[in-house]
Amino acid sequence: MLDAGTILLTLSGVFVIAFMKGGFGGGFAIVGIPLLALVMDPFQAGALLAPLFVVMDVVALRYWSPSTWSKVDLKLLLPGLLVGIAIGTLVLDHLDSRAVSIAMAVITLTFAAMWFRKGGTGTPKPRSTPKAIAAGVGSGITTMVAHSGGPPLALYMLGLGLPKAIYAGTTSLFFTAGNLVKVVPWLWVAQPSAATWILMGLSLPVIPLGVWLGWRLHERLDQAQLYRLCYLLLCVTALKLLWDGVSGYLG
Repeated sequence: MLDAGTILLTLSGVFVIAFMKGGFGGGFAIVGIPLLALVMDPFQAGALLAPLFVVMDVVALRYWSPSTWSKVDLKLLLPGLLVGIAIGTLVLDHLDSRAVSIAMAVITLTFAAMWFRKGGTGTPKPRSTPKAIAAGVGSGITTMVAHSGGPPLALYMLGLGLPKAIYAGTTSLFFTAGNLVKVVPWLWVAQPSAATWILMGLSLPVIPLGVWLGWRLHERLDQAQLYRLCYLLLCVTALKLLWDGVSGYLG
């Protein structure tokens, strides 16, 4: 049923996600999902967001040009992402998303706690092909089964200590590729209702504004502020995943 409350909360959730994509290049979409969860089940939220993610990516790439893409990292990450999405699609009906959420939350909170324990600083780590592939596969799986591919990628990318624009541009292109690939599987699995399609259309106008405002925030933050905020958002994302997993078992 489409009522004013449903429409308002949906638009708010889409705006928050677009804002995150504009400011941080993607990966923190789950921050806006709780708003959608108030008015629809997870599968309908996934069906709603899958095409909208692609629209957000097209808008966001206007701000993240090829000069902001770390091509050496993308060459390592993208093959793993495609494998992860394929695995996630095949096991979506069989893998326990609650367990995936809890495991990802614990790993994310552990790494974030280690970073904050060092005073919000850390020595950039060298690139690692096995770690990059694992991050890509993990992101692909979690984006399909738990609606959050951000933590596996962020844990790898933030550890490299890249310039803020390179970090945002690389993650933006990474999720553009992932969202293009997963849009068809999600629409196939979730079978969006007529109301969901209407909500998609109503949500389109808020996307450019959200992306632009996020990009403006990115421009105002220095390197240290951006990384600190990214780790804080990682903690928020992890706590949301932990809550989803634990409450799923309790409920």
